[in-house]
Amino acid sequence: MSAHLPELLTRAAAEHPDRVALVEADGRRVTWAELDREVDRVARGLNRRGLVAGYRVMLALGNRVEFVTSYLGCLRARLVAVPVNPRSATGELARMVADSQTRLVIADAKALTTVRQAAAGLADALVGADEELLRSAPVPQIAVVGAPALPGETPYAQLLDDPDAPAPGFPEGGDPEALAVLLYTSGTSGRPRAAMLSHRALLANIEQVAAVEPPMFTGDDVVLGLLPLFHVYGLNAVLGGVLHRGARLVLVDGFDPEGSLALVEREAVSVLPVAPSVLTAWTGVPGLREHLRGVRLVLSGSAPLAPEQADAFTAAGGLEVHQGYGLTEAAPVVTSTLCSARNRRGSVGAALPGIELQLFDDAGLVPGGEDPGEIRLRGQNLFSGYWPDGADAPDPQGWFATGDVGYLDGDGNLVLVDRLKELVMVSGFNVYPVEVEEVVVEVAGVAEAAVIGRPDPQTGEAVLAYVRPTPGWSGSDEQLEQAVREHCATRLARFKQPVEVHVVVELPHTVTGKVAKGRLRAARRHRGLGLQG
Repeated sequence: MSAHLPELLTRAAAEHPDRVALVEADGRRVTWAELDREVDRVARGLNRRGLVAGYRVMLALGNRVEFVTSYLGCLRARLVAVPVNPRSATGELARMVADSQTRLVIADAKALTTVRQAAAGLADALVGADEELLRSAPVPQIAVVGAPALPGETPYAQLLDDPDAPAPGFPEGGDPEALAVLLYTSGTSGRPRAAMLSHRALLANIEQVAAVEPPMFTGDDVVLGLLPLFHVYGLNAVLGGVLHRGARLVLVDGFDPEGSLALVEREAVSVLPVAPSVLTAWTGVPGLREHLRGVRLVLSGSAPLAPEQADAFTAAGGLEVHQGYGLTEAAPVVTSTLCSARNRRGSVGAALPGIELQLFDDAGLVPGGEDPGEIRLRGQNLFSGYWPDGADAPDPQGWFATGDVGYLDGDGNLVLVDRLKELVMVSGFNVYPVEVEEVVVEVAGVAEAAVIGRPDPQTGEAVLAYVRPTPGWSGSDEQLEQAVREHCATRLARFKQPVEVHVVVELPHTVTGKVAKGRLRAARRHRGLGLQG
């Protein structure tokens, strides 16, 4: 097994130099040999700019060739990649820059304005942030992809080292425990934190996925790269799997149901790793079976897939949907229905080879059968804890408590039941309620806020906010609702913004003074309990 993730690229380029590795939707093509050479140039260029092993480089890029070259170039230069959503709000981005101590941000046109604002005004953007964090945050350099650079910024082309320079001489192997990636996730509590993924964890999960039979990817496959590469599923489950097999990845930046299906046909795509919302959108497209006639495998991940969604897609498209369960801290894949002896409807499959799974309740280890318990994992794919100090890492025996609840059926298939943590999953992306609540209570007239998730047929879940006005609020409920929406639009990424805002007379509380969100969820389900003001 390789010790350093870019060794997968070195091997693919040596074995298949002229095979196409990456395709963009506009037809741009890059071979494995070309990709390997450009990654070398990025790595040398980053080192030449004074970035040394362990420094963090943020990637605020869409799904494009430069994301792949920048990501692998960072790792080949022994740097730490920090992929982020290019559509993050300024405050979110500024906090991640400061928290990760990012030295360089590589950004494309979609993120560039926000990146510039975050870099130029960290103090203004980090409202209420930890002062020590702010004082220690370096002002990052900016490298620009696909847009004009301002004075002091570096165009991507200038970031690259001379193509005729001597071979980089990066040593093979290296420390497999070296930090490779920081991925911001809500973890098990509190505001978003960065999960620390080592080369060991990333490569272990790639190998675990590769051991699944029948295989998710082969060297002959053309894989749809629709899942965002800044997300762990797109980054390691998809891109990592393509690197391992030397397959072809078709990069798609943005989703259009009919356009994406036309691309699937044109590029003879054979494997579709997608989020449930994509399957729902495709289900309504006429002639779906014809669009998918060359597809051999459909994989659903990054968010729960309702059995009804899977059934509707299969009826329309004629293809079974295989799904799995994973999380950022596991790099990410834990189970797959491809590992199941029988694909039970509603399950997320059995554990991948090399991953152990146990269930615990208040009494301890849950014995066999269908009793639910908290899911705990053990395997070489687990993260090293949360940045910067490795907090909440797997215990000394290697077990990690996920905060998710499920049970195992008689065939060893995992069925998810609930989440102990209060994450809201919007199109596969984590939204932690406290992050939204902190923004909502900044609005004049809001005394208290509570955020929960509600089912959404397109995105899986959506954000719902309850707000209690201050005693002296003199405006209408509609005015307060509008003020909350407008403020959230400036402070939060779109997927984190509440789709519903309800003004209430009071919020239910537990005996310890915390908002009783279970009662809010029940009120949402039953449309009552006197919560509406």
